[in-house]
Amino acid sequence: METVFLIDVDNTLLDNDAVVSDLGEHLDRVVGSNAAKNYWSIFEQLRSEVGYADYLGALQRFRGEYPHELAILAVSRFLIDYPFARRLYPEALKVISHLSQWGNTVVLSDGDVVFQPHKVHSSGIGQAVENRVLIYVHKQDELADVESRFPADHYVLVDDKLRILSAVKKIWNARVTTVFVAQGHYAREPHLLETYGKPDVSVSCIGELLACRLTFERDGRPALG
Repeated sequence: METVFLIDVDNTLLDNDAVVSDLGEHLDRVVGSNAAKNYWSIFEQLRSEVGYADYLGALQRFRGEYPHELAILAVSRFLIDYPFARRLYPEALKVISHLSQWGNTVVLSDGDVVFQPHKVHSSGIGQAVENRVLIYVHKQDELADVESRFPADHYVLVDDKLRILSAVKKIWNARVTTVFVAQGHYAREPHLLETYGKPDVSVSCIGELLACRLTFERDGRPALG
């Protein structure tokens, strides 16, 4: 059976919590703590409107409130020049190569149309998956498009959000193996298992997938373990 591996980016392959922490420290230095708090308020408001994290969009709105604060330009430069490759989790790219022996590896992420693709490609993730990159507003709502672009008998979804894994499992059922990577702040939220149920496979870090093997059940269905 043909298998496709769908792999999330933020806090799955790349430590996005650390990126956000670095951005927060940079904002405090260049615009001051009060203005930085205002930026994060704008950021959360924008995220509630569009449904994903839009750092550059929030910065544009932030500029509207501080039209004469030229230090904001340094913040945009910080984001564009950020060394994302340094924030890859240990062995993240090796995991992509490891999974590729059983099927295509595809990035499946949420995000904006500028910063998220930039992050994927500048980190080296895009090259590792041979530019098979899908970025949506709400990826769990776009599974039909995913199937049309990368048809497969079975999918393996690797993600740090149990909410996403649960939503996709309800749609694809036995056609998907859900792999929960317990990294990042979403993985540490209380009562997640009670709310969303247990995934098919759980690992404490992305590098643990190097020890996993794809096998096949008697009915031909793949199993990752």
